[in-house]
Amino acid sequence: MVALQRKAYSRFEFWKQHKSKQALLVTGARQVGKTFLIREFMKANYSNVVEINLADDAAARRSFAAAEDADDLMLRISVAASTRLVPRETAIFFDEIQECLSVMRHIKQLVDKGDYDFILSGSLLGVKLEGVDTLPGGYLTQVEMFPLDFEEFCWANGLPQKAWEKARESCLAHVPVVDFIHEQLMKLFHRYLLVGGMPDAVNAFLKSGTIDQVRVVQSEIIRVYKRDIAQYAPKTHRLVIQNIYDLVPSELTGTSKRFKFSSIENVKRFNQVTDEFLWLINADVAIATYNATEPKHPLLISKNDNRFKLFYSDVGLLTSTFIKRASIDLLDGGTSMNIGGVYENAVAQELNSHGFATYYCANKRLGELDFVTERANGDVLVFEVKSGSSYRTHASLTRALNDPGNGISQAFVLAETNVEVYGDVTYLPIYAVAMFHIDD
Repeated sequence: MVALQRKAYSRFEFWKQHKSKQALLVTGARQVGKTFLIREFMKANYSNVVEINLADDAAARRSFAAAEDADDLMLRISVAASTRLVPRETAIFFDEIQECLSVMRHIKQLVDKGDYDFILSGSLLGVKLEGVDTLPGGYLTQVEMFPLDFEEFCWANGLPQKAWEKARESCLAHVPVVDFIHEQLMKLFHRYLLVGGMPDAVNAFLKSGTIDQVRVVQSEIIRVYKRDIAQYAPKTHRLVIQNIYDLVPSELTGTSKRFKFSSIENVKRFNQVTDEFLWLINADVAIATYNATEPKHPLLISKNDNRFKLFYSDVGLLTSTFIKRASIDLLDGGTSMNIGGVYENAVAQELNSHGFATYYCANKRLGELDFVTERANGDVLVFEVKSGSSYRTHASLTRALNDPGNGISQAFVLAETNVEVYGDVTYLPIYAVAMFHIDD
């Protein structure tokens, strides 16, 4: 596996440089590259490393669970470690921490002593790390990892950083991107729709340059997710959870793209399946974009928990469920198939990984706005996503902007185009969603 450049790495470095008495907790769904990146980080920053996988090492798991206090746990770690513990020089890495949450209870005391650096990694599949929430504040620095975002995908494919920076500068200044950079980014974005950001899938693409091996990897990741549903989800919910996960692609190719609960066998209302949806969302394998009835800050006030669009956490996993022939349309930005849901999945994924909470706005007065979100300063941003050539037609967005009672700060249409500005609407290339960050 190639050491892909990941943004999370700089956050690991920041933790090491600025921590006082804190452990590093790395979370995220399976297969997003947590363990690999932590190993690369430890290799570069520590002369001595201890790694204990709590899913694979049953003996260590039983031993740690029996620890009476922090000193007892430290003794048990020293016994389980395959290398000698050297104070001030050793990183102790607990992988799959959700398999032995009792370790979390002693982290405060262990980091207080300051003898070793502790790194923990956990996937949220089937087990929400509720123990984290009960720890006193200040003893954990949490970094959530996602699939590669589009910028990281561009790095992997050799796009010069200066080209990315030039494009971002143009998009944020609302001026056209230089043609040759724009064309390269559009080409890469269409490939990103097929490959997605799962590291193994990206590496398969970089190695082969074809889609076949990529789809093999993606199919295996989906099988892993389904095995986790079968193993970790509550027994009474497993079949429904898997049914919901399998329905996502067909729901996104529908007209409204909103998940219809009636699509689930014997289900008519959301309260019948609330726990099942939350399991997928908390496991980080699905992203929910909830309905907000008004495009006003704070959006949370008008949030409707019972209506939402459900996306896969990785757009490549979504497109891997389609027949391979559909890849022709995705590669060329064609419109002979309904690819609007694919574009929306990519947008939801990008905004989610950049810290935005995503909503869609739907009411009888306005119609529907694809994505409504807000920056850290409260500015409300609207993104309409257009996969076809008629991207300047957007009746709902026009009505929303013409209503002075709405609180929209900026309105964007993401489409197969370069940057254009007409009135209050800025038209951006679809890849430009990757250039928005919540703190900008």
